[in-house]
Amino acid sequence: MSRTIFAANWKMHKTAADTAAFLDAFLPKVAALPQHVEIIIAPPFLSVPSAWPALRNTRVRLGAQTMHWELEGAFTGEISAPMLREFGVSHVILGHSERRAHANETDETVRLKVRTALDQGITPIVAVGETQDQRKAGITQEHVVGQTRAALHQLSTGDLGRVILAYEPIWAIGTGQNCAPEEAQRVMAAIRGCLEGLNETPILYGGSMNAQNVAGYVAQPDINGGLVGGASLDPEGFANLIASATT
Repeated sequence: MSRTIFAANWKMHKTAADTAAFLDAFLPKVAALPQHVEIIIAPPFLSVPSAWPALRNTRVRLGAQTMHWELEGAFTGEISAPMLREFGVSHVILGHSERRAHANETDETVRLKVRTALDQGITPIVAVGETQDQRKAGITQEHVVGQTRAALHQLSTGDLGRVILAYEPIWAIGTGQNCAPEEAQRVMAAIRGCLEGLNETPILYGGSMNAQNVAGYVAQPDINGGLVGGASLDPEGFANLIASATT
């Protein structure tokens, strides 16, 4: 059975103590899920050390929300891949629209980060998505395909198999507005078809996903799970979302 992946992006939510309490409640709820289901939790940086011991020897993997492309240097406030690996981080979200908007991330810096993550043994979760204006202009597919090609530029087929992609329409993130599953599928099919070697690459949907609508998304042939924001902050709610998609 193909992989079904749910990655929780907690953004700037949960202290270290909050993280420990969440995992105490969450881990027993997902222990018996089918083996093809993969779960990743990406807490804020200062909560990563709290999550690491709790997640060791469990099915849940530890993620981060960004990283720098250099391994060290004069980059105030940044985090490097070796620093993340030291605390058991196996996945990192790159190119999220909030990082592009507020931290001046570009297609080029995302590409550099993807290369570094792969070289350092960390799985990149590469986020792409369009604004409402781009959607209204009818250039959604053109835009997200361009972002995808830029982020994955010059990667080998083997490297493409180590990447996770995430389509998050910006206008649907945290707004309660949903991109219809069929519309998301059309975009994600275009993403999968834009480069040779993406046939087996997981593509996640993100944008106001919840337990009530998740089944409609994962029923689509090119949607392999979700990058989940607000709905991942409650342990019972996130466990129910995953169960709704996998049972």
